Amino acid sequence: MQGRKKLIWGYVIADYVAAAMAWLTLYFFRKMYIEQVAFNSEIASTDTTLLLGFFAIPAVWLLLYYVTGCYTDIYRKSRLIEMLKTFFISMAGVTVIFFALLLDDDIQRYSDYYLTLAIIFSAQLCYTVMGRLLVLFYAKAQLQRGTVGFNTLIIGSDQKANEIYEELSGGGLVLGYRFCGYLELGSNQKNLLTDSIRKLGSLEDLEAAVEQYKIEEVIVAVESTEHHRLNYIINTLAGKEIYIKIIPDLFDILSGTVKFNHIISTAFIEIPPVLLSEWQRISKRWFDVALSLVALLFLGLPMLVVAAIIKLSSKGPVFYEQERLGQYGIPFRIIKFRSMYTDAEKMGPQLASAEDKRITPIGRFMRKYRVDELPQFINILRGDMSLIGPRAERRYYVDQILPQAPYYKHVWKVKPGLTSLGMVKYGYASTVDEMVKRLKYDILYIENMSILLDMKIIIYTVMTVLYGRGK
Repeated sequence: MQGRKKLIWGYVIADYVAAAMAWLTLYFFRKMYIEQVAFNSEIASTDTTLLLGFFAIPAVWLLLYYVTGCYTDIYRKSRLIEMLKTFFISMAGVTVIFFALLLDDDIQRYSDYYLTLAIIFSAQLCYTVMGRLLVLFYAKAQLQRGTVGFNTLIIGSDQKANEIYEELSGGGLVLGYRFCGYLELGSNQKNLLTDSIRKLGSLEDLEAAVEQYKIEEVIVAVESTEHHRLNYIINTLAGKEIYIKIIPDLFDILSGTVKFNHIISTAFIEIPPVLLSEWQRISKRWFDVALSLVALLFLGLPMLVVAAIIKLSSKGPVFYEQERLGQYGIPFRIIKFRSMYTDAEKMGPQLASAEDKRITPIGRFMRKYRVDELPQFINILRGDMSLIGPRAERRYYVDQILPQAPYYKHVWKVKPGLTSLGMVKYGYASTVDEMVKRLKYDILYIENMSILLDMKIIIYTVMTVLYGRGK
């Protein structure tokens, strides 16, 4: 995995060189054709426009490529899709550069503007495409040689599983599957894969096999009579960094749920481990950081006042830290203002209720207006949380939720949030049953998440705070 990430730097270097060369091409074109001046090394060493092209302009391009999600796993990229993406990003970037830096330049003819735009666009696109193709072809060569691959698990061992294995492992396809083994779905299966790859157990061993063999992709090859097992498989793998690929039947193909991105690849129903595109994920993160910094700046003094009141009103620390489960089920320490007495859980974990005597007088006010949640802006800056996302729960309660709602693991696909659709629509939960009821709103958010939806939830959260609807 670490070796694969290194190739991204090859992409970055290629893009930097391409941007510098494109600007250099434009520079010489303008000097020799438009300005028609003699060019020598003395001019080059003192010309700030030339230096701008070697440092500032490429940096802007790299930022644009990063924001639009170009620097993701190189080995999963489609060359055709990547070139189309490069075309449109180049068009947008060149347009901005033209109007920001080139439109007010001295020209002799109006047509020079069109030539300038054509030169910078052609150079930027051609150099970038050439550099990226070199990196992508190198990546494909590594996949073909088998030096790089994705640890893959097949679920199923009957006819469908055997056919997909033969298709993906034969014929010299450059797909990068590194088959670690298969899991059988039941004792009545034919186990046709036994002679080809290892049997790693049954479906009940799915989670253990994923951990032991560091599985990155799971191919689900269930027969039509085994479709009822799909929910168990998807729920078990939810919240893990694993691509799930399900072999479709005719109904799936007709319903339009099948992904077919590569001509030489098999058509799958694909369930990626991330729900947002790269540019959306990056935008969401920047939005989180910017708003958290602004909030801490404006709320810093009120938070100091709250901290002083907490310290003076009851014994114990100002802040309360507790282990919660975050994205991919990874534990982190959540930070809150202490709203209960220090011995609140001497009898074990307990959920707060409306008239809970463990809550301090100032704590009751803080919980009503969500003031106790404000230190979580620090968790957001750390990267543990997001502004909007499902509520992070303790392992103690997760273990009680999962038997009732196995689909709870879907909330681990995203970072937990300071606030959520569930908190806005339902509020705090005082029992595990209420947690399960609130869960449907978190799942609804996850399946429809967007920056616009985040903005709406923030507005409703502010209204909840102002009207004191917390508890």
